[in-house]
Amino acid sequence: MEAGTLAFLPILAAVPNTLEWSPKVAVVMILCNILAIAIGKFTIKYPSAPPAMPSPSLFGNFGLPAVLATTSFGHLIGTGVILGLANLGVL
Repeated sequence: MEAGTLAFLPILAAVPNTLEWSPKVAVVMILCNILAIAIGKFTIKYPSAPPAMPSPSLFGNFGLPAVLATTSFGHLIGTGVILGLANLGVL
């Protein structure tokens, strides 16, 4: 084996401590998604771009692309917040 073959092993030891799912984690993720939807409501140029959602009354004037974009953004925010709170010992 070459000397550089196992050089990545210290990187594997730096993986953050992850949490198991709990209601607290779910609430944080839901709040982050609501925040992302609120941000998207004021910043997306064409929120009602087709295709439309099956229940427009539930999603307002958001089309499928806007819903997918805002909830994806919410999950990115939520992942960071959950990991950050876990490292601080709050969750």
